[in-house]
Amino acid sequence: MSWYTKNSVIDNVKGEGAHWTTTYNPSDAVPVSGIYKCLACKKEVTSNKGDKFPPQNHHQHTTAQGKIQWKLNIRTNTDGE
Repeated sequence: MSWYTKNSVIDNVKGEGAHWTTTYNPSDAVPVSGIYKCLACKKEVTSNKGDKFPPQNHHQHTTAQGKIQWKLNIRTNTDGE
């Protein structure tokens, strides 16, 4: 889980757009900059739009955890909108 303080400036949005609901595999292209969470082990990474998600060997899962899948948790505003 991402942490923030009461002094953080965070806006809550409706979450429209496929980037909020799609899951991504290792080495897929990152659609929007943000903090992504692995659905299996809950580790998080910060990834920039246009880069690739960490490769399969970034971290390992047990068989019980299943495959690495990234999902957008917090979108970062790199455009200053």
